[in-house]
Amino acid sequence: MSFPHFDPSSKHDRRVLAQKTARTWRQMVTWILAPLLIGIAGVSMANISTVCYEINRWISSHLGWGAIVYMPVGYALLIFVSRRFFPGTQGSGIPQAIAVLEDHDGTKKSNLLSVRIVIGRILLLIGGLVIGASIGHEGPMVQIGGSIMHIFFGYGTLKRAEHRQMLVLAGGAAGIAATFNTPIGGIMFAMEEMAKKYVYRGHNQTIFTVLMSGLVSLVIMGSYTYFGKYHVELDFVTHIPAILVCGVVGGLFGGVFSLLAQKTPDGLPERLRRILTHHPMAFAAVCGLLMACLSLATDGLVNGTGYVPTKMALENDAATHVWFYGPAKFAGTLLSALCGLPGGLFAPTLAVGGGLGDMVSHVLPDIAPHRALIILVMVAYLSGLTQSPLTAFVISVEITGSYELLMPMIAVSLIANFVSKVVCPASFYHKLALRFEKPAVTGKEKENRKDGKAMDAGKPLTGASHPEGMPAGNTDTGRDNPVQRQEEPVKDTGQAGRSPPD
Repeated sequence: MSFPHFDPSSKHDRRVLAQKTARTWRQMVTWILAPLLIGIAGVSMANISTVCYEINRWISSHLGWGAIVYMPVGYALLIFVSRRFFPGTQGSGIPQAIAVLEDHDGTKKSNLLSVRIVIGRILLLIGGLVIGASIGHEGPMVQIGGSIMHIFFGYGTLKRAEHRQMLVLAGGAAGIAATFNTPIGGIMFAMEEMAKKYVYRGHNQTIFTVLMSGLVSLVIMGSYTYFGKYHVELDFVTHIPAILVCGVVGGLFGGVFSLLAQKTPDGLPERLRRILTHHPMAFAAVCGLLMACLSLATDGLVNGTGYVPTKMALENDAATHVWFYGPAKFAGTLLSALCGLPGGLFAPTLAVGGGLGDMVSHVLPDIAPHRALIILVMVAYLSGLTQSPLTAFVISVEITGSYELLMPMIAVSLIANFVSKVVCPASFYHKLALRFEKPAVTGKEKENRKDGKAMDAGKPLTGASHPEGMPAGNTDTGRDNPVQRQEEPVKDTGQAGRSPPD
């Protein structure tokens, strides 16, 4: 093999060749090692969630009414630990990844994506699931996947803002794909949800990352469908009333959830807002107490991710749970989100949708087959909450294997999206992502900062009382001149922009 214009006796040519070879190897390590780590993390988180569910069932069966004590204490403790030691882990993790994706600063920061975030996410998720919080691991896997990919930002040629965005986008998509075993859903999630305000590039990198992480899941777990495969046929024309009901119910509940999560605490009266903001642990304890009441009322069905109750409902041909299980799971998930508990919403959202479908079957048992109602309302509620209809029906098809319901699922997803936007026009995850974005810094404020003057004016509310509680100390912007800074190389090793503990 010959190399044009390469002189082996030239030190310069040998040095250039060595540098190019090193960059090539760094890129190979990034795009192979990082997806493999995400795949391992996704499988591990799924197994951890299963073990935590079993532990919670044991605790619930042995302690019973003790839930009114350990759940409030557990909620408050989780909020304290997340704020004090792991700021940036509040909420689901998807808004954090979106906030980083929409940051046009090319400087590497570790306040929202880092190894510390990964460790905190795992520990706090275990704690939340063990005490029975209505949370899941899918949202945290988006932040974990983005953090793993973000570790490699600054190596080789990956030094500009667009490279950072590409890594985070690929990591988030791989996180969803590895968790649900839904490669197409992961890619659709990256395109429709994460990249709503970002021109989607890096198609090949995202697809390759999803493929590699999915391969790990396939090797370890085998070929499986998240909820199992259900062959349900539903004639589209004759079941239009059922499709309309499912779409409206899912969209209405999804829109209400999104509205309440976005308006708390900012949309509350001033006095109540101050109480929630300044006493986040007390607010979390109240949420934990209310969650304990819901748990006792449903015999623990509302606890955890909701995977087992949803699978039970799908495997039966008639209404399975008490009629109020769906609304109770809705309330439990909302409580966990409002207090900023570290945990995801994707799995509980599917469980809420399944519960609402079971409720529709209670009220209108003859409108459509029970299993079809479960799946259709699940799609509708996911679409209504996220306002990402394509992602909702693609993921739902992949986790249930119900390809015969493809057209009805598309229809209810679009109907729910329309209804949800009437109730709450703002996109759920992107609205919450604003709480993690840095406020603009004016020239005068920069001068005051240099002089050591206080810069409290205009600082956003912090703390876990937000559904996706913005980490404290997040005040610098990094947005002075996006065009100019995009071309600047990385200047630090991940310490800049770190949020100090509360």
